[in-house]
Amino acid sequence: MADPSPSSAKFVAEDKLIRWLRRRTADRGGRLIGDDAAVLPAGEEWAVTMDSQIEDVHFGRGLEPEAIARRLLAVNLSDLAAMGGVPVFAFLSLSAPGDFDHRRFFAALVAECEEYDLDLAGGDLTKNRQIVAVMTVMGRRPRGQRWLLRGNARFGEDLWLGGTVGEAALGLALLREGAVMKGDSLHVPESLDLSGDLLIAARRAIRRHLLPTPQLELGRWLGTQEEGAAIDLSDGIASDLNRLCQESSVGAEVEIERLPVPSDSKRLAETLGCDWRRLALAGGEDYVLLFTLPNEAEPPKRLGCVRLGRIKEGGVVLLENSESTPLLPLGWDHLAAKE
Repeated sequence: MADPSPSSAKFVAEDKLIRWLRRRTADRGGRLIGDDAAVLPAGEEWAVTMDSQIEDVHFGRGLEPEAIARRLLAVNLSDLAAMGGVPVFAFLSLSAPGDFDHRRFFAALVAECEEYDLDLAGGDLTKNRQIVAVMTVMGRRPRGQRWLLRGNARFGEDLWLGGTVGEAALGLALLREGAVMKGDSLHVPESLDLSGDLLIAARRAIRRHLLPTPQLELGRWLGTQEEGAAIDLSDGIASDLNRLCQESSVGAEVEIERLPVPSDSKRLAETLGCDWRRLALAGGEDYVLLFTLPNEAEPPKRLGCVRLGRIKEGGVVLLENSESTPLLPLGWDHLAAKE
């Protein structure tokens, strides 16, 4: 694996396109583009987000319809969590082959919506050669709270993570090695020779990849704080932290020893020939919140947050053994091939 802190790089193509789009639409809503969800109208009580799940892009062929539905909802709710919002309405556009089991998909989706007190309010169904599911979620700002924005980080604040990182990318690596998970049943190729705690770590990693958990409770708590910024980790710490810092015109320092990666996940990564540091920093799809808070503030223990570093002047750096190296945006970029 490559070193997660190369000496030179540039912002990913997706970020360049977003900055161009914001300039082109500056007079007609461009100010709304750039956070995890758009606040409509700006500064008021509604936020809207949209995300997708596409076969052979976000998940491999053969994934159960229930898993597709739950993953689609989770990634959208994670965006809303990063804004501090409460989900209210969802809209779905689903394109799928004729033999796709729509009833299994919708049974799981409706059940999951009920779990979050969310109404599936409409959408569109079409036939397509591959599965393309796009969801829009509308959420409210809780009374008396504020929206969380990427541009609200301030010098001197602490940098926090809402949970462990790198496990979703590890789960994807296992699937690419031939692991198969159906429900709670996990089959791992004999060539991987996994047993004991490594098998437990493998099951947890694949579940993190297939079924992320949106941190809505954490987002709502952050909304009660007077200061701080937030973003959800969809593309990895390296990319998403750079996005937050760019929006806030600040830098950041990440302490490598504070990266919350379970010890059994580190051993599993080594078994697969993966660099656990790169998985943690650039693997993506962790869907935990990355956020800042003033020094005196600390999230409730029950939320399982970890202090990762601090906001500072200058660039985004990785601190290890008192030495710092640039931490550049290395996460997933859908548009990289067009660079």
